Amino acid sequence: MHAISRVPKLSLRGALRAAAVSGSRAGARTSNVVAVRTLASLSAQSDRDTITRLLYSIGTKREVERYLRIFSSSSDASHPAKFAVIKVGGAVLDQVEELATNLSFLYRVGLYPVVLHGAGPQLNNIIESAGVIPDYIDGIRVTDAKTLQIARRVFLDENLKLVAALEKLGTRARPITSGVFTADYLDKDKYGLVGKITKVDKRPIEAAIRAGALPILTSLAESDAGQILNVNADIAAGELAKELEPLKIVFLNDKGGLFHGITGQKLDLINLDQEYEDLMKQPWVKYGTKLKLREFKELLDHLPRTSSVAVISVDSLQRELFTDSGAGTLIRRGYKLFRHKSIDSVGADRFRQVIHDRDPDVLSGEESVTGVLNSLKETPYTIYGDEPLDVVAIVSHPEGEVPILTKLLASRNGIMNGIVDNVFNAIKKDHRRLFWTARADDENRAWHFERADGSFTRAGKSLFWYGVHDVNEVEKIIKAIEEKGRIPRTYLPVGPSAPPHKVASTPSGVRSYSTMARRRVPGSSRGYATAAPSTEQKRLALIGARGYTGQTLTTLLSEHPYLNLTHVSSRQLAGFPLTTYTKAPVTFSDLSVQDVERMEKDGEVDAWVMALPNGVCKPFVDAVDRGAAERKDGKGSVIVDLSADYRFEDGWTYGLPELYGRDAIRASKRISNPGCYATSSQLLIAPLLKHLKPDAWPTVFGVSGYSGAGTVTGPTDPDGRPTTLPKVTPESLHGGIRPYALTDHIHEREAGRHLSRLLSASAVGTGMKLAFVPSVAPWFSGIISVLSMPLNERVAARDVRALYEEKYAGEKLVRIKSEVPTLPDIENQHCWTVGGFQVHSEGDRAVVVGGLDNLLKGAATQCLQNLNLSLGYDEYAGIP
Repeated sequence: MHAISRVPKLSLRGALRAAAVSGSRAGARTSNVVAVRTLASLSAQSDRDTITRLLYSIGTKREVERYLRIFSSSSDASHPAKFAVIKVGGAVLDQVEELATNLSFLYRVGLYPVVLHGAGPQLNNIIESAGVIPDYIDGIRVTDAKTLQIARRVFLDENLKLVAALEKLGTRARPITSGVFTADYLDKDKYGLVGKITKVDKRPIEAAIRAGALPILTSLAESDAGQILNVNADIAAGELAKELEPLKIVFLNDKGGLFHGITGQKLDLINLDQEYEDLMKQPWVKYGTKLKLREFKELLDHLPRTSSVAVISVDSLQRELFTDSGAGTLIRRGYKLFRHKSIDSVGADRFRQVIHDRDPDVLSGEESVTGVLNSLKETPYTIYGDEPLDVVAIVSHPEGEVPILTKLLASRNGIMNGIVDNVFNAIKKDHRRLFWTARADDENRAWHFERADGSFTRAGKSLFWYGVHDVNEVEKIIKAIEEKGRIPRTYLPVGPSAPPHKVASTPSGVRSYSTMARRRVPGSSRGYATAAPSTEQKRLALIGARGYTGQTLTTLLSEHPYLNLTHVSSRQLAGFPLTTYTKAPVTFSDLSVQDVERMEKDGEVDAWVMALPNGVCKPFVDAVDRGAAERKDGKGSVIVDLSADYRFEDGWTYGLPELYGRDAIRASKRISNPGCYATSSQLLIAPLLKHLKPDAWPTVFGVSGYSGAGTVTGPTDPDGRPTTLPKVTPESLHGGIRPYALTDHIHEREAGRHLSRLLSASAVGTGMKLAFVPSVAPWFSGIISVLSMPLNERVAARDVRALYEEKYAGEKLVRIKSEVPTLPDIENQHCWTVGGFQVHSEGDRAVVVGGLDNLLKGAATQCLQNLNLSLGYDEYAGIP
């Protein structure tokens, strides 16, 4: 079979082939179980590649490798627990060997889920055998001292059983039965020793993962006074997920999902934003189901849209994680869909942009944006889509005539995440029959065939329809449509066409939009539950590339998967090849203001980076503005300015994502990149602002490598190419440091201005001031900043560190350590590092040390973050 051909030279090939021959749900599940249980006999071949090849038996290679890539990139050394929280129901613990092999599978491919288990059934059995009847109030187990004593023993026994089963398979595991959850009494008089979690300490979990072990947790908590408290395992898993913000929260139970209360069919997918309110009104949604849905919604409302919940059985874990079709019930926030009768209701500029960027007829030159918009005026129409416009569909529906889907424009995100299915199903609810066309070379042509009752192809285009089953009626409808000019005259006579080739052995399915369970459509997918970023190829022009920052940025851009450097400008280097960019040959030019205006008017680039000295870039920015005003498509390019010229302008967005958010940057086309010293100073001060002592300035002493002082043009090399030299040489520093700009440094004013936005309402009027003293040092790059900040109350050093951990939780480019950061922690690193948390003996002054590479997080890396956000890419695309 197709799936097995990807696993050469495995002695298990025959068994796996037998398990994978069926594309049905039962056959796919069997293949999953057989593949997982082979772990014990793979001692000689249990490397990541072999395990990955075994995964191909449950899904396609493309699916498996995509999800592995997504999951593997979710965690890093500073945040190792971002992959998944897996809550194991007590009933699943009776399948401990199967559970252990599934978890070992993840471990072998380098993934470290955080596992938390209950033990309700086991506890009930022991309590009942002791002659005690379990008592519940509002679904919560009443826990007295005797029950708690038994519960502690049961939890420990079950925890050690799972750990032992994992270790038996060669998977390192660490039992964590206390120290993670802090709780208060939920209601001592009513429930007894039952806790409500108030704090989650993730340090034991992260320590286990960093040591190469899977953390295995129980749901017992402790009060501040040290009293052990019982906590519902589902609630504990939710609180844990809120703290860790993982991509996946998996609830393993013996049922394998959530089920329709009337039909008994499993619900494949629930989009909460679109369906929650209607779902909660359904008469079959009651009791436990209603409680679960409410809990899932509350949980996901606290998490990024990238997170999703899956309810599945243990034998379907790999299929749920590594295939598009999934296995159980997937719950995600999704986006609400809209139906609008006018372009203005969608937003004219946004709508035009979608047509310009995605319409294949516009991209091929067969139609213009204006022509598409004018055609809408000819008949009544409805525009369907989702809020981010990842999918836009237009249905023309004149009174008494057959509706035609004239446009279905989806981004890659809309296709990957199944949003196009959601929109199409919304159209089907409104129209019992529909006709539409698609290009014969459409890469998603299979999608159209799967949703049509009939189709045929003529002259490079395919016509599809549903809701009409008589071919004579189809021909009659098409003739009437052609006579009125609603489709091109190419579709008569009606004749058959062969659908695209499909691989029968691919065990893939679709998760439909509606919670009303429906048949699966072979060959399509539900998509991954994360909002995928754009992957469109775009063009960038860099003005001022001779200096160190320009050189660093071009080197980074060489590894960017989607952003292509097409123009680079330097007066001194015009005509010479750019050697630091390796994706394609680029030659330096000397772009004038007039060149820039023309390029913007003609839409030659999608973004500009100004890497010019302070006070120089305004003519170029004005030229871009003039060119944008003359563009016929109404679209303007993004500008990221690396100088200080626009850091104080209200009309520009200040691009420090870790402090001031991502949404404003995503929506902006004019972004000022923060200064290097200012970035480190603000990141140092921000977590302590609530302890800011009135009328007392924080002081930051900053030391930077000599590259921060800039460059000058040196003598030419043997090829006649001008060289670049530092303004300040290490030799001139005589092995020491040189303080400069002792007062009123521009970064002092920049940091104060923007930190003022974070002050409490009562302090806004006073604004924020800080004292900043810079020095230059004889190393090449890297800034070490020391903050000394008077406090308005006594604070312990551990509380200071906790403020930084809370402020920068989940930030990939922030690293927190206990020790004082040194130059090796900073130089050539893309992140900002902070540590050395100290408080004066009187408790009224904090000292914290932070650092970054002035050419990376202080300039080029941060520039790439801002470009990515503004252009719709993943924020960290191209950042190693």
